[in-house]
Amino acid sequence: MRATFMYGAGDVRVIDVPDPVITEPTDALVRVVLACICGSDLHPYHSMARTPEGSSMGHEFVGVVEDTGRDVATVRKGDLVIAPFAWSDGTCEFCREGLQTSCRHGGFWNSGGSGGGQAEAVRVPFADGTLVAAPVPENSPLIPSLLTLSDVYGTGYHAAIKANVNPATTVTVIGDGAVGLMAVLSAKRLGAERIILMGRHTDRTDLGREFGATDVVAERGDEGIATVRELTGGNGSHVVLEAVGHLPAYQQAIGVVRPGGVISRVGVPQYQDAPVGIASLFGPNITLTGGPAPVRAYIETLLPDILDGRVEPGKVFDREVGLDGVPDGYQAMDARKALKVAVRP
Repeated sequence: MRATFMYGAGDVRVIDVPDPVITEPTDALVRVVLACICGSDLHPYHSMARTPEGSSMGHEFVGVVEDTGRDVATVRKGDLVIAPFAWSDGTCEFCREGLQTSCRHGGFWNSGGSGGGQAEAVRVPFADGTLVAAPVPENSPLIPSLLTLSDVYGTGYHAAIKANVNPATTVTVIGDGAVGLMAVLSAKRLGAERIILMGRHTDRTDLGREFGATDVVAERGDEGIATVRELTGGNGSHVVLEAVGHLPAYQQAIGVVRPGGVISRVGVPQYQDAPVGIASLFGPNITLTGGPAPVRAYIETLLPDILDGRVEPGKVFDREVGLDGVPDGYQAMDARKALKVAVRP
């Protein structure tokens, strides 16, 4: 089959690899119907050390079950399924607590022999704990929106849930990428009446307004902080959802959160050695939360609104390529010429 591999910074190739096979009785084989490129894929695209064996790419996909191991009970051949960006057994204590990204026996795509989702097919470990069947055909116009449940919609929702967004909270979202826009949609779903989106790409912030943003702040740094403070009567936001992962975005979050507020981070941090605010967050009683989203825990909650047409998160996909076009898709996202690129094998 054909699959996407990265061999170093900027070096993305689509190559022939052996077809995946069932190796455990809990496995399923899934033919990929739609996958995509994630903003987090751009981190290795910028900095990955060159490696001769390469790394398989892609952690978001929906597809059709082609075969299952003998112990798989919840999905069957022919089902259209959503695959979260982490696979999990569904039975350990962390899975039972809704924290599947910390599953004792799970992992992430591209690891544990599972392969990546930017491919024609994937072996899915722990199919019962990982996959969620959706009652739609593979040619349904809902497929792009279902794909957002693999990662970005669930990640935006996780940010909002961890921050306890509700009708009484003013929310500021930092970042107008796909996760930031999904954080806006999630804050709206949870009842927030004032949602400030900090972003400077008009095509993206326009979609943010459609998803529920009431204000857009294009300025960054101190100027952006001052604008948000002005919009909130000088107090700042009850909740800040940080969807970027770079240090300036985190510093901006500290600048706009109000005393007693919450900063919820779901942008993959690119500043591991930076201070986390031991002193700066202590005095004003600010809570810092967030992390990799256990999106498997949220799929059943978010799925009905998509099936009923109440929301259309799939609008974040503004370009589609075939597998051979994946390298161009990376370039387009890196150059900010595309918000999020869908991949149709």
